[in-house]
Amino acid sequence: MRTITIEVPDNMPLAVAASDEDLAREFRLALAIFWYDRGLISQGKGAEIAGLTRAEFIDELGRANVSAIQTNVEELRAESEQARNADR
Repeated sequence: MRTITIEVPDNMPLAVAASDEDLAREFRLALAIFWYDRGLISQGKGAEIAGLTRAEFIDELGRANVSAIQTNVEELRAESEQARNADR
């Protein structure tokens, strides 16, 4: 795993994070949610980046108002059509 350094103001409000470790955790979670929401990573990879289980990551997606389901209407229609054709 890579390590990066991010400079943040010394007067970062405690409401954001109580410690440097908490702040790093919040950044990892925010980044994982951001990338997941854009369809760039899977739930599993998001959980790994955030240091959470997949179930915990899904809970965090809900708290962030990000859908845990990345399938769009067109994909659902195509899957439904495939299922109908397979039943014939």
